[in-house]
Amino acid sequence: MGLFGRSNNSGPVIKEQAAALHWDTDDPFLFASHHLDNYPKGNERQAPPYEEVKRKDQGNDYHKLFGYRMYTGRVTPGFQLHAHWGYETVTLVSKGYVDHFDSLGNQGRYGYGDMQWITAGSRYHHCEMYPLVFQDRPNPQLVTQIMINLPLKDKNTPVEITTVWKEDIATVDGDGWKATLLAGSLDGVTAKVPHCTSWAADPAHHVRIMKLDMEPGAVFTLAPSEAGTRNLYITETGAKVAGKEYPAGTRLKLKPDAEVQIEMLSEPSEVWILEGDPIGEKQCQWGPVVLANNAEVRKANNEVREKELENWNWEYVNQKQPLGTGRFYRAADGTESRPKEPETGE
Repeated sequence: MGLFGRSNNSGPVIKEQAAALHWDTDDPFLFASHHLDNYPKGNERQAPPYEEVKRKDQGNDYHKLFGYRMYTGRVTPGFQLHAHWGYETVTLVSKGYVDHFDSLGNQGRYGYGDMQWITAGSRYHHCEMYPLVFQDRPNPQLVTQIMINLPLKDKNTPVEITTVWKEDIATVDGDGWKATLLAGSLDGVTAKVPHCTSWAADPAHHVRIMKLDMEPGAVFTLAPSEAGTRNLYITETGAKVAGKEYPAGTRLKLKPDAEVQIEMLSEPSEVWILEGDPIGEKQCQWGPVVLANNAEVRKANNEVREKELENWNWEYVNQKQPLGTGRFYRAADGTESRPKEPETGE
């Protein structure tokens, strides 16, 4: 991330900013991250070779030595046991898989176009590991994760978790582009937000979370919106926005009420649009907690530290599914869902 540069023209772009692994956002969004890693062939532990892993910063690896990061994982990449409290997490896995276990007893594996939506109004603990399932070829991983705040009235409400399979996510196809809608509408197609507590569930809040997959030379026209804020994120390759070329890893703060033309340059890539009305409340954040004030946040973080392992009923803090497991979600009560589409073997 870097400091904003204010645009020098009177067009739709207000400000420009670098945005690679971590993305700055505007209210109602808190934060976003975009994880692109070129993992090698997996071994029997669904992990990279030990000779590579041992040269990395164990438990805190955010450098792309050998083309990938381990994040907080020590054997398998990903994010070991950690907490969320007071906000939502929307995760789309474009490539690869995520193994998910949580403190409520839910578990699963999702990937290759699937989405997970967690509304963690209350204290919640989980791990998200990136298993290297293929032993005969590389394991590319592309995960985008978006955090949406909750208004104060919805803090400390029950946790809700939904896995949405790729086949059930709203999409719109155009000339050289495909829009994937996690929230909001496009061309008469509306995404279903799975939890009514979400700020994105009320159409009056004008929240849209949209991924554009664009081929070289494709053009998409972003129509004016009633949303209070709008941001565009250029990911792996450069793109032309409102007539100006921008490099990969760029955030553009846009005027919501302006039409914006987006043109992909020489390579296919993803472009993300995040827009919505601000919640507009004074809140406090520290670590994994977003609540009303400093006192509440301090108390909550103390509880996280005290209860994290006490409420963890899995064998490991980096729990993963067995080798060969397909995509599924199993709730704590034993209810299970699986995608209708078979495993693609991508």
